[in-house]
Amino acid sequence: MTCCEKPRYLNAQPRSGTSTVELKDIKAVIDLMRKNDLSVFEMEKDGFRLKLQKGAGEQTVFTSAPAAVAPAPATTAASTAEAATGAALKDIVSPMVGTFYRAGSPESAPFVDVGKEVSEETVVCIIEAMKVMNEIKAETKGVIAEIVAENGKPVQFGQVLFRVK
Repeated sequence: MTCCEKPRYLNAQPRSGTSTVELKDIKAVIDLMRKNDLSVFEMEKDGFRLKLQKGAGEQTVFTSAPAAVAPAPATTAASTAEAATGAALKDIVSPMVGTFYRAGSPESAPFVDVGKEVSEETVVCIIEAMKVMNEIKAETKGVIAEIVAENGKPVQFGQVLFRVK
């Protein structure tokens, strides 16, 4: 997002009776995203859900909606191609900042590989955060189509780790 572009707000009404996030707070999050080179930020507060995501062409897409209403998806060339083929992929994203590991130890086999079937409870990787090893579950059913994150490398909150068919 350049300095002259204005953000787009979609579905920005909170549910009645809930508090909202103030604009100054959203601007602070945008600054943090820029400083830390984050591509996605999600937050939920008192029933109000906010998702900030960098889109194609360095344009930041802002969506916020009540937790009960899903935000409008951003259309990308990849999602358009998937829709045309009928093979929509689901992303498994990092729930935290940390170091991504595909296996429990350097000598162990990876938890999952491309082509492996997973369920909601299948452990797909470990993310080390502050010396704590956190098992990450698929939270979806399907078959691993792509491993996006690189073993032993840092990942950000909301970063895509795997794609599932």
